[in-house]
Amino acid sequence: MSTLTVTEWSLEQTSPADLLPATAPEGDVRIARAQVPSPEFSRFLYASVGGDIWWTDRLSWSHARWQEYLDRPGVETWVAYDRGTPAGYVELDPGDEGDVEIAYFGLIPAFRGRRIGGHLLAYGTARAWDLAERRPAMAPTKRVWLHTCSRDGEHAMDNYLRRGFRLFGTKVTQEPDISTPGPWPGA
Repeated sequence: MSTLTVTEWSLEQTSPADLLPATAPEGDVRIARAQVPSPEFSRFLYASVGGDIWWTDRLSWSHARWQEYLDRPGVETWVAYDRGTPAGYVELDPGDEGDVEIAYFGLIPAFRGRRIGGHLLAYGTARAWDLAERRPAMAPTKRVWLHTCSRDGEHAMDNYLRRGFRLFGTKVTQEPDISTPGPWPGA
């Protein structure tokens, strides 16, 4: 099996003041929290957003594993809808001592390039900063962080930097060159 060289970048914000706003997209775009943990919906979002950018780490998760993850305290999924259709999502995963990871973020391919991504990232990052307001048992957020890689969408890194994230780590690895998993072959 052949391999690809993949660069992974880690980025962070250490204050809510770091967050830079995005222009709101045109049209009927709204963002809502998926308040009922749903393995089916979360897997749909994961496979649909990550299918063409090689998200594979969760494809083998069972229904029970998805449920266990989604039931963890503080895990939140925020979904962007364009005229009622899911367009993308941001998933927040709080860690210890006020760290909140943006575990997954992205748009379904048909919705990319329409300014929805910047808006969703800014909104999701703001929700990471105010997570303790919705979850009083949690420590206040001290840092919001994420990682992206050279396999992600061509505008991903630019979007993170425009929202005020700063680079704090870079790693280069060799990964298997697999076919795009997608929600179906070729997606």
